[in-house]
Amino acid sequence: MTEELTAKVCVPCQGGIPPLEPDAAAGFLEQTPDWELTNQASHIERRFSFGDFAETLQFVNRVGELAEAEGHHPDIAFGWGYCNITLYTHKINGLHENDFILAAKINALI
Repeated sequence: MTEELTAKVCVPCQGGIPPLEPDAAAGFLEQTPDWELTNQASHIERRFSFGDFAETLQFVNRVGELAEAEGHHPDIAFGWGYCNITLYTHKINGLHENDFILAAKINALI
């Protein structure tokens, strides 16, 4: 974890590997402020707040563009003034370094 997460790129996960252990996942949280471990440390989530719907939608669109570029796609729920993002690696039903890379890059958008 010596290289900054925002300098890394997501690599395709083919499955068949174990998800990060909770202690390892907690270590990555140091580089992803305001994200929280959820679902017994198998997901990370963050809530973002905005002034109105248009601002929220603009952010969601930027996250979508970033996710496409990285090839790693979050679950996003949003409405007037808020956006909730959940990250985990579907193929392993848990956390992978990719989730923290994308979280760090999402943080850099704000």
